[in-house]
Amino acid sequence: MRIGVIGAGWLGSTVGRLWVEAGHEVLFSSRTPSKLEELTAELGDNAIAGSFLDAAEFGEVALLSVRYPALPSLVMQVGDALAGRIVLDACNPFPPDRAEVIAAVEAAGVARTTQRHLPRARLVRAFSSVDADEIAVSAERRHGGRPLGVPLVSDDVEAMAVAEDLVRDCGCDPLNLGTMAHARIIENGEAGFRLHANVDGLRSILMRA
Repeated sequence: MRIGVIGAGWLGSTVGRLWVEAGHEVLFSSRTPSKLEELTAELGDNAIAGSFLDAAEFGEVALLSVRYPALPSLVMQVGDALAGRIVLDACNPFPPDRAEVIAAVEAAGVARTTQRHLPRARLVRAFSSVDADEIAVSAERRHGGRPLGVPLVSDDVEAMAVAEDLVRDCGCDPLNLGTMAHARIIENGEAGFRLHANVDGLRSILMRA
């Protein structure tokens, strides 16, 4: 697939790298694309760098991994380009974001807030409750051990199926939790946030939550 990574920081670059290694074409983006030239040169022909808009327009899927306070202004740049596309939302509000921003987003629900910002995107909450380092470790041991479970929620069945395949391409196991109505359980402070367990372990814990 052709995938745009909107925000090639800690998580975006880790997941994007694994997708390139799995054979996908990936456009990594940041506010300063020139800083990504070393990464894309290392990864070869299937990796290129560009702007946020370039990434939004690049392919069938976009991974959204930016600081949460940047989301409203980012949507002004790329919202139209993301209409109708599958968007994997990995954004969370965290310090050094302002405390009032964090509180407002978490009170409304992070997934629901992103939905309001991108109402025309085919949104999947993905990679939002796991750390990039844990994803990388799972990819390294994909031929042995038990893969990291990555919870997913979406109101779009077809988009969910695509997200599940892309999680597997990262050497992890997807855990389909259903619709966005179940998103709260994998948000900060809730039972499913940063559990870093295999799928069986996640199911066991979340069923008791």
